[in-house]
Amino acid sequence: MTTSPHDPLTLDVFLDWEREQTLRCEFDGARAIAMTGGSVEYSVIATNLVRALQDRLRGRPCRAFHGDLKILVAARVRYPDALVTSTPVPRGSDFVLDPVSVFEVVSPTTASTERIAATAFTREGGDRIGRMLAGPADLALPELGVALALAELYRDVELAEA
Repeated sequence: MTTSPHDPLTLDVFLDWEREQTLRCEFDGARAIAMTGGSVEYSVIATNLVRALQDRLRGRPCRAFHGDLKILVAARVRYPDALVTSTPVPRGSDFVLDPVSVFEVVSPTTASTERIAATAFTREGGDRIGRMLAGPADLALPELGVALALAELYRDVELAEA
């Protein structure tokens, strides 16, 4: 294919193009956006998150995955840092079509401060409601029937002094 990642793309053209790339890219509805790497802290938090989810979901029909699988959100392709699905993912698939929960770890470049915190978004009707959590709080995931202690997600992370 001779399409440049800078030309306007359709979703199908992007998916074909991206599967041939060595660098992962997200899709904003028209263009490919290269994914950047994260910090050690970012990686530790994402790993702790997936491990905590896998531990709590063991023996249940839900499965947790780390950020190597794509999701489709309003004709855009994203690689969340973690996701949970309750339906089987076909062998060899690089896509999860119906995640139950999606998780993003905020990187230092997008965070205003480094502290133990989370924002949980839930859907209520057609609205997304955000709720801030900090310190010794638990992240309740009622759709999964589990809760995660924020301190567990930040285990082994050295936070910057305020």
